[in-house]
Amino acid sequence: MMEIETRKNRRNAASAIELQQLRFAVVACDYGSFRRAAEVLSVKHTVLSRSIGQLEYLVGTSLFERSSGGIKPTVTGQAVLRIARLILEQVDILVDTGKSGGRGDTGHLVIGFYTSVSAGNLRASIGEFKKLHPQIELVTMEHSRFHLLTALRNGTVDVVVSPGPLVSKDVKSLLLWSERILISLPQDHCLAAREMIYWADLRNEKILLSRIDPGREIDDLLISKFVLPDDRPTVERHDVSRGIIKNLTSMGMGLSLMMESDIGASFAGLVYRDLHDRMGPSRVEFYAHWRGDNKNPALKRFLDLLAERYPSPPPALGG
Repeated sequence: MMEIETRKNRRNAASAIELQQLRFAVVACDYGSFRRAAEVLSVKHTVLSRSIGQLEYLVGTSLFERSSGGIKPTVTGQAVLRIARLILEQVDILVDTGKSGGRGDTGHLVIGFYTSVSAGNLRASIGEFKKLHPQIELVTMEHSRFHLLTALRNGTVDVVVSPGPLVSKDVKSLLLWSERILISLPQDHCLAAREMIYWADLRNEKILLSRIDPGREIDDLLISKFVLPDDRPTVERHDVSRGIIKNLTSMGMGLSLMMESDIGASFAGLVYRDLHDRMGPSRVEFYAHWRGDNKNPALKRFLDLLAERYPSPPPALGG
């Protein structure tokens, strides 16, 4: 009887949790301050604080440690907030699915990505496509690799542009371009005076990465450039976006790795340098991914444009 009552109480608590409470908590975590989060969300500080307090009551634990210097998630709070992000991403995908289904296929294209469009080839490709086909309704979706792959499978997204291949049944891929890997560092860092930085120079540094969308390419690069684990730099992962990682880097909390396309979004106090090894700058390849059974005419036009702009190199001749 007690077990049944416990289950009932859990169901009641779960049904009482609101998406707004989850969004408030996630934004507060990203900015490390209830007051700053309230400003960003354009709500009163008391409303946000009370909403997060209600969420803590419903889940039965404190999500944040409060202090005069701001807030930081508790150990349990980190786990709860990670799940909250997944829930919010799934809800966004659900809404996008409904909107896409109501419009039909012709004249509508959804492009998913988890890279920057502040500069570079993706920005140029989307701009050219919109100029050539102004009648096509173009929607962009930025999410983590996992959720973009889910959206690709369920048809919410027509095409995903990402670093590295997405290995999945029924998904086709097209090699597009490659981008240089850059190191972002505070302008007063000792390495900032150099025009070129080598991977070996990072041995004693701390590298900040986002848990949301670092991509295994970055991990693979770190492993390949530092064969011995003891030689690798310290890697610190944060449950924040790439933009917040830049913020933390400018505060001197560490260095960060990013793609060439990120340099279009300038950030005060940061400088960017190419990362080199003995072969030259390090690069990561980008691909377009789509479902083979997607008959959207707008998708075909976009893929044709990509194939024309970025023709794949011919295969090497056999010896």
